[in-house]
Amino acid sequence: MVKLMAGILAWFWNERFWLPHNVTWADLKNTEEATFPQAEDLYVACPLAFCIFMIRLLFERFIGRPCASGLKIQANGPQKAQPNAILEKVFTAITKHPDEKRLEGLSKQLDWDVRTIQRWFRQRRNQEKPSTLARFCESMWRFTFYLYIFTYGVRFLKKSPWLWNTKECWYNYPYQPLTVDIHYYYLLELSFYLSLLFSQFTDIRRKDFPIMFLHHVATISLIVFSYVNNMARVGTLVMCLHDAADVLIEAAKMANYAKCQILCNLLFAMFAILFISSRLGVYPVWILNTTLFESWEIVGPFPSWWVFNLLLILLQLLHSFWSYLIVKTACRAISKGKVSHCLAFISGYSATNDSCPSSC
Repeated sequence: MVKLMAGILAWFWNERFWLPHNVTWADLKNTEEATFPQAEDLYVACPLAFCIFMIRLLFERFIGRPCASGLKIQANGPQKAQPNAILEKVFTAITKHPDEKRLEGLSKQLDWDVRTIQRWFRQRRNQEKPSTLARFCESMWRFTFYLYIFTYGVRFLKKSPWLWNTKECWYNYPYQPLTVDIHYYYLLELSFYLSLLFSQFTDIRRKDFPIMFLHHVATISLIVFSYVNNMARVGTLVMCLHDAADVLIEAAKMANYAKCQILCNLLFAMFAILFISSRLGVYPVWILNTTLFESWEIVGPFPSWWVFNLLLILLQLLHSFWSYLIVKTACRAISKGKVSHCLAFISGYSATNDSCPSSC
């Protein structure tokens, strides 16, 4: 068994996959003169993720809730369905959306009319949705984190040569020393997305659970992948670029929950412009250009280079798909005069429960 595990690890960490030709893991061991990324550096991200999750709970309780109270956001959730053991058993064990045949059978069994049973299932489904207060606190936490990490990224990247000349991402690769700023940036981003991954299993289950789970897994994989093979410089550019739009969408959702239509509209418009311009303009021209062409010219391709670029290209396809959906949904919402329906689409909630009023 030990030999089998050793063989699997040796296969997984094969130098000819991860590193350029004629480079070995021994070449990237830490020395007194330089520190390089090590896979074991990321082990600390798991306990840090738990700490971030606990900080989130404290933030939502002692900062988010008082702010929501000041904005008169109530904790009242949807109307609860009246207790019924038979319907509850069907709801939890069989289906949350009974068909006509099952509705008729339940109607005979309970001596209720079909419309009443349909109303019970609708109310019971609504019970599983988080309240506006919970959604506001969650968005405020994410807004605070994204604002902090984006500000930190901009402050440290503006002093980095690869922000102004992306070829610096590849000069002397992979013998680029790991700085304290990059190490902190990577650990914080990785820990945050791990905490989001964990919290999906403790938060109220939402209809976009599989999509968001895959999104978090893909994000974590890209962060780990770029750190292990020391593509951290270009990785910092990718992370900072993506955090920018996340700040605005969380702010727009907060304005939506606080029932400020004008601010909600303005922030969503800013988000849509920034998202589309950064993901369809800056990302391919700035990021993909350097990972595909500049790196080919300076370093040359190797197996993990192909995988890394494939993941980035898949990310670009997702950007295109999401941009299309944002534009489509925004046009539909603008024609109806309800930008909050766009926010419902983005956040994964039902639009009928996220509507903004006509004025602040």
